[in-house]
Amino acid sequence: MSHVITLLVIDDDPAHAEAVAESLEKVGHKCLVATSGRQGLQMLEDQSPDVVITDMRMPDVDGMDILRAAKKQLPDVEVLLVTAFADVKDAVTAMQEGAATYLTKPVNIAELRTVVDKALQKQKLARTNVELRQQLDEKFGFAGIIGNNPKMKRIFDQLKSVSATSATVLICGESGTGKELIAKAIHHNSPRRNAAFAPINCAALTETLLESEFFGHEKGSFTGATAMRKGRFEYANGGTVFLDEIASMPLATQAKLLRVLESREITRVGSNVPIQVDVRILTSTNQDLMAMVERNEFRRDLYFRLKVVTINVPPLRERRDDIPLLMDAFIREFSQAHQKRITGLSPRARAILTKYDWPGNVRELRNWVESMVVVTKDELLDVDDLPEHVDLEEAAAPTPTAGPQLLAGISLAEAEKELIKNTLAMVNGNREEAAKVLGIGERTLYRKIDKYGLR
Repeated sequence: MSHVITLLVIDDDPAHAEAVAESLEKVGHKCLVATSGRQGLQMLEDQSPDVVITDMRMPDVDGMDILRAAKKQLPDVEVLLVTAFADVKDAVTAMQEGAATYLTKPVNIAELRTVVDKALQKQKLARTNVELRQQLDEKFGFAGIIGNNPKMKRIFDQLKSVSATSATVLICGESGTGKELIAKAIHHNSPRRNAAFAPINCAALTETLLESEFFGHEKGSFTGATAMRKGRFEYANGGTVFLDEIASMPLATQAKLLRVLESREITRVGSNVPIQVDVRILTSTNQDLMAMVERNEFRRDLYFRLKVVTINVPPLRERRDDIPLLMDAFIREFSQAHQKRITGLSPRARAILTKYDWPGNVRELRNWVESMVVVTKDELLDVDDLPEHVDLEEAAAPTPTAGPQLLAGISLAEAEKELIKNTLAMVNGNREEAAKVLGIGERTLYRKIDKYGLR
């Protein structure tokens, strides 16, 4: 049911109060009338009006009393003060305490209607802003990241800690695990939330274009630079820059990024004039950056500047207990988006999707669910709705793991080598994560990798 706009007119002159109310009712507004300040206070409490139009000078409770009570009870209410005694000092005081405007008697009806319309537009805009903020909170707040798995709960704890700071954060995880969603959640819950969030895919641009995207360029600085253009660091000044797939950044650009982190200054391509910037840097990767450092493919000094805080996002196969939660959330999302009435998944389809290894992680699951919602003709999604390329037998078969029976009959050193090899494969070569899974330090892991020739 839509909100009904209500106006409250308070004046100890009944004839004037009725005349004001009648003039506003003629243009479609619902009006209530109080003929004393005390009656106005009671109606304010009982009716919760959107706009209050009150006389300034009344014998029992005056207009300033009404204004203060209205703002205390209903912070979003708009209050218009009316008086026969024009006093600049009173007007200034009223505006300082939150009055929308100050009118003198006799009230010009056309002016009153205009002022009321402006007050209602302001109030509508404020409500819209609240609704948009709630939508952003739902999408990018911590509640928008779905998971009850212990690994995800640890990430939630990390997000709560890092969001309130300006620390540089490195987000690690396989493709499709939701690294950008986590970056957006950090920004949205940080003190920088009202400034820009500027994502850049480092893998999608050449070295020259990447620098131009970062720092902007001057006209004529390279072929195709037909006008001056600000870069993402300038655009996001006061906000957050998210460097996605940082491992793809060329070494020359890495050196320039390091200087930005140290000096908080950027220089546009084709210029020698430094520009101060205040941005928070968030980065992501699906590669083992430490291994790239060892191979001289990534700058060691930049690596340590970027990983002030590291968040490791687990692949979906390592949090299978979250798959039903994600499926239900995606079914709700796409049922609404495609205007379908989908009640859920059949037990067989749910079992298959839960057992599948999801090499594309959450992104792949989300795409599958949307495809199923679009093609189904029923209210319950079933295996017949799975994408055509899906092999049901393969999807239903879990990946075999190396158990004790597979290691029997080999030496302890061979077993350790096999365990390290399998663990590195499981975490997509991320040595930091592998060390955590194995319960050993990174340096110990590196020594054993060298020992067994696993580089």
